[in-house]
Amino acid sequence: MSVTPKALFTTLALCLLTGFAGYTQSTPPQPVGPLPSANQLRWQKMEYYAFIHFSINTYTDMAWGLGNEDPKLFNPTKLDCRQWARICKEAGMKGIIFTAKHHSGFCLWPSKYTEYSVKNVSWRNGKADIVRELADACKEYGLKFGVYLSPWDRNHPDYGKPEYITYFRNQLRELLTNYGDIFEVWFDGANGGSGYYGGANETRKIDAKTYYDWPNTYKLVRELQPKIVIWNDGGDRGDLRWVGTEAGYVGETNWSLLNATGDVPENMLRYGVENGDTWVPGEVNTSIRPEWFYHEREDKKVKTLPQLMDIYYNSIGRNATLLLNFPIMPSGLIHETDEKAVRDFAKAVNEAFALNLVRNARAMASQVRANRSVYDASQAIDADKESYWATNDDVRNASLTIDFNRPTAFNRFLVQEPIRLGQRVKSFTVEALVDGSWKEIARETTIGYKRILRFPTVQATKLRLTILDAKGAPLISNLEVYNAPLILTPPIITRDQTGTIHLKPGDTESALYYTLDGSTPSATANQYTAPVKTDGGQVAIKAIAYNPFTKQSSVVSDEKFDIARTAWKIMSTDARSAYQLLDGNPSTSWHQAKSQKLPVDLIIDLGKEEHLVGFKYLPAQNWWEEGSIITQYQFEVSADNVTWKRVSEGEFSNIKNNPFWQTKPLEPTKARYIKLRALKTTQEGSAPGYAEIDIITQ
Repeated sequence: MSVTPKALFTTLALCLLTGFAGYTQSTPPQPVGPLPSANQLRWQKMEYYAFIHFSINTYTDMAWGLGNEDPKLFNPTKLDCRQWARICKEAGMKGIIFTAKHHSGFCLWPSKYTEYSVKNVSWRNGKADIVRELADACKEYGLKFGVYLSPWDRNHPDYGKPEYITYFRNQLRELLTNYGDIFEVWFDGANGGSGYYGGANETRKIDAKTYYDWPNTYKLVRELQPKIVIWNDGGDRGDLRWVGTEAGYVGETNWSLLNATGDVPENMLRYGVENGDTWVPGEVNTSIRPEWFYHEREDKKVKTLPQLMDIYYNSIGRNATLLLNFPIMPSGLIHETDEKAVRDFAKAVNEAFALNLVRNARAMASQVRANRSVYDASQAIDADKESYWATNDDVRNASLTIDFNRPTAFNRFLVQEPIRLGQRVKSFTVEALVDGSWKEIARETTIGYKRILRFPTVQATKLRLTILDAKGAPLISNLEVYNAPLILTPPIITRDQTGTIHLKPGDTESALYYTLDGSTPSATANQYTAPVKTDGGQVAIKAIAYNPFTKQSSVVSDEKFDIARTAWKIMSTDARSAYQLLDGNPSTSWHQAKSQKLPVDLIIDLGKEEHLVGFKYLPAQNWWEEGSIITQYQFEVSADNVTWKRVSEGEFSNIKNNPFWQTKPLEPTKARYIKLRALKTTQEGSAPGYAEIDIITQ
């Protein structure tokens, strides 16, 4: 029987319209929404890489250099970039981003456009190029290399003028042409303020959105490094976004989308924009210590293994990447404590994800796209991250069930979307079949490149992922299940105004033990059953959590407290709530009256004359109170609350993004009264806020 052309055309048209024989549904799913570029996909797969902060202010014990530091101070006698690269490689990192120039303007390569660089230091007779050494070390260890170039320059006399943009781009050209492939360039969002500026010693303000002419600056970057991604918090949208905090996490809901134009509220940076028109994924940047540059006082403040694991699950486990910082010591090396911390971290991650429990399981789906051999449920649990389970185009909810064939214990769930086709899932649940009944163990929103969930260990014969809603046909490229080892969280140690010490456990199953004599606690030490009374003097305490069932101990919590604040009185206000800044609880805070215009004073009577060598300020820890954080201050002392002597003034650098304890040393002095004067806060017109104030006497 012959078929006329007209009949053939009619048949094909009917197939297209009705999906006859699965014609339309056997074709690949169409992309949904904005998509990542090849560079962004390559970057996302790196997952974990290092930041390295090192500059002239490493030698002045400052968070930010002012631009007037003497280059002769720079003397890293044991500098070894190969040590940095080796540690990063052994930690499982895929690359390093290096602070080639921070806000001070001091350049760690011999830039021909400034004299404020390593070419004018006595170390190595001015022949050093640390950027070159690190680029070579990265190549040797198989790591990608990135550079941080601060747009703000507190040294350069032309900063704030049009001429500076030429200087800035000349330095960009040096970094992006002389050191091989660069995977990421980092432009910090701190822009304008007080500085040396070639001797002008003044405050200069710029419009970060327009001053650097970002479109043409980006054009130069992409011409010089076609495979690069751009991070920028201070101007036009780059390829990557800041997540609104440096604390080590992104929102549980995390869309890899923003709008190409318009301001982005910081809460949107944390969560992304569901219907954004541009692919701008999140990068979580945080330091292994409280601050970004090295301070000896933080040698015992290196993040613990439980803290690092929390950061892992709250960054990589929430559809972001993790950029973890190492502060380099004045010697030019990474501290051994930091090295041990990331080694232990890498070991713990490897142990948590050592045995994927779905490898011998069977996958079943409630919906499968036509051409089952390409899109069936097994595609989600094979070893190929490019294959995926797919449903028909009109489906927005479906489920994927894993049958373990026997009771199986697990406490981690990992799931991925093939983001080259867009980010789709808006909400989902995870359920476990326990004793014949389905039990919901998680209800979440977005997935993206990778989502990892933690929950108490369950023993089940089946697990079910249900996509409740999606922006297009649900696609799942990978699903993994694990039973991770328990890691005990060390106790949190605080001391109240009376000098009484409190220990807070990280879980309900562990007992707490402590020592006050400097020894390492064990299960034979003092067991914590009630708050520990002290005589109000200086005290050092070490504590652990111990699980009697598993015989495991946590890492040691270690705190040193100065004199108790029992007799302290706040003189500058009669508000009873002001004593929250002396209660030893970082989660409580007090704000001065909004009617008081800056500058405003906080005056405290210490009760008796004390020997002071420093003071400490902790800003309010609630993120929505950030406008009340003090950024510029003066600190004065008095014997009689009449005659005052100024002993310190300056800035709390980067405090908005890094709201941790700010410690300022003083020349030794005696005083009974102290005065902290707030000159400027993070938001103009806001009332200064305080979580805690303390002094240092030893």
